[in-house]
Amino acid sequence: METLIVAGGEIEKKDLATYYKNNSTRINIIAVDRGLEVLYQLNLIPNHVVGDFDSVPDKILQDYQDNPQVIFHQYNAEKDNTDTDIAIQLAIQLKSSKITIMGALGKRMDHAMANIHILKYALEAKIPCQILDRYNKIYLIDKHYTLYKNKTYGKYISFIPLTTTVEGITLNGFKYPLSDASLSIGLSLGISNEIVEEFATIEVKKGILVTIESKD
Repeated sequence: METLIVAGGEIEKKDLATYYKNNSTRINIIAVDRGLEVLYQLNLIPNHVVGDFDSVPDKILQDYQDNPQVIFHQYNAEKDNTDTDIAIQLAIQLKSSKITIMGALGKRMDHAMANIHILKYALEAKIPCQILDRYNKIYLIDKHYTLYKNKTYGKYISFIPLTTTVEGITLNGFKYPLSDASLSIGLSLGISNEIVEEFATIEVKKGILVTIESKD
């Protein structure tokens, strides 16, 4: 079963409601601290809640704590892992077939960057994992991957090294192709590519690419 993680960053309620409507019969929901408030506003019940709950209104917290369907995982505010980090690890423990995170981006760039990095947990567990907001779909690639032009999240596809160097990158079907190239941290070569064929392929021999499908 798929898992939807609703984190405490910026979320368009309409987007979350639409995602839930399209996937409600096959997802678990994990609320991350303040993400619980957004779910409450949409009358959605999570399966699990993680966090220290210092940013959740008492009434909302009490209503969900009184619901026997909801499992709470409470942690001290002073801990080594972020709440979203804990949520991803919980989703992996639940043997999720896919993980989608909403509310992972927003005003706090430190949290946004950390949330992109911790996608690596799911990659290592061989579970597809993505961050979604209104304008971006973010995930990691470390091997062969195919994108279909009519199914991409937006017009632009960017590739940014997560590891120090990513080697053996071959891009076919893109406006700016590559053949057995390398990308290193500090270079912007992989930004704003576009698919020009019906589908495009990415090959990676070594390393991990952050892949971002974007729309304006």
